[in-house]
Amino acid sequence: MADALTFSTRGIAVPQRRRVLHTLAEQGLLPIEPLSAAPSVELVKWRLPGASILWGQFDQVRQRAERADADDLFFGINLAGAALARQRGQEAPVRPGDAMALRLVEGPFSVVRPTPSRMIGIRVSRPALPGRRLVVGNSPALRLLTGYLTALGAGPAPADPVLADAVVGHLIELIGLSLGRAPHDPTPAAGGAVRVARLAALKADIARHLGDPELSVAAVAARHGISPRYVHKLFEGDGRTYSQVVLEARLERARRDLRSSTRTVSAIAGAAGFGDLSYFNRTFRRRYGMTPSEARGPSS
Repeated sequence: MADALTFSTRGIAVPQRRRVLHTLAEQGLLPIEPLSAAPSVELVKWRLPGASILWGQFDQVRQRAERADADDLFFGINLAGAALARQRGQEAPVRPGDAMALRLVEGPFSVVRPTPSRMIGIRVSRPALPGRRLVVGNSPALRLLTGYLTALGAGPAPADPVLADAVVGHLIELIGLSLGRAPHDPTPAAGGAVRVARLAALKADIARHLGDPELSVAAVAARHGISPRYVHKLFEGDGRTYSQVVLEARLERARRDLRSSTRTVSAIAGAAGFGDLSYFNRTFRRRYGMTPSEARGPSS
């Protein structure tokens, strides 16, 4: 199972932020140093068996990690903003979309973030991964890993130990692909982690485009650089067809909006991608055992 930690400077008065960050760093809880009088940190961290994941937004801070006896690998993905990575006298700028892979047995490292930035960091205790690289350029494999991590961070930490182990396995495989252990552009024949990451990315894409009544499999496939046939195979391997996934997502979106919005049923159905109100009413009732008006509740 996973432990989750959340920290934010948002509720800390600016004059106190430096002191708080120094205290947390001295206690070994948060190895982040302020670079100014007004540092900013927003982060969520999961501790899984054999790995940890951190999603963070930083401004005017330095992340650092001490040398470790264990052959751990730190893999950091820079989502936005400029950063500068340093280890063993080497330094390199890290651009948005780039990543860095650093082995902790080779010495301490730091990442300076002088301006607003977003990143995802992974620390894994698997020496089988390829050796140190200060910067890894943007690639299809890295984008796939980034999409998988983004989808993970949108939900709760896995409570089931089996699921947590599966997540770690997926991360190790996808990091290996990003580091060039396998072809840079994964194909349908690649391992299970690629299929899981592809599915997560496809589902996130569908959720972003639900309002489009013509949310075709061809359009989704084109955005991800894969074939429509591969999209169908991925969803069928997951136990549902593409059409079933889209319909379920649209119904769930409409159900949430009915509970929280005062818009008309017709407007809510349209926003969820239903072009035919009678079809929406029929499928909604079949799925939830009530009409959309009944789902809205007596107080609406």
